Amino acid sequence: VQLQASGGGLVQAGDSLRLSCVVSARTFMDYGLGWFRQAAGKKREFVAGINYDGSHTIYAEAMKGRFSISKDNAKNTVDLQMRSLEPEDTAVYYCAASIMRIAQGTEEYYSYWGQGTLVTVSS
Repeated sequence: VQLQASGGGLVQAGDSLRLSCVVSARTFMDYGLGWFRQAAGKKREFVAGINYDGSHTIYAEAMKGRFSISKDNAKNTVDLQMRSLEPEDTAVYYCAASIMRIAQGTEEYYSYWGQGTLVTVSS
């Protein structure tokens, strides 16, 4: 399983940005998917997760209402729509896949990781 994240960049506070992750797998719907992020000098943290068929999503508390995760089973992609971005959202964002098909926020359950895409939010 390979994941390729894209869409990062430099934006201003209050802007929106959409990240996308292409998942190369024999059967895309065999996996639960998630987004994590890691700011400089900090531990990687959970952002959002989605189950195998897209019917259930979960979010970290700080992202609720601002971020939205979705998946396109026809395109084998999982996207993260981010709104009202704040400088504190600056981080490298990673997409990940879990053989457990449920939506989950625990990093240890994700076996496959993309390379990350950098999001920088200026004030």
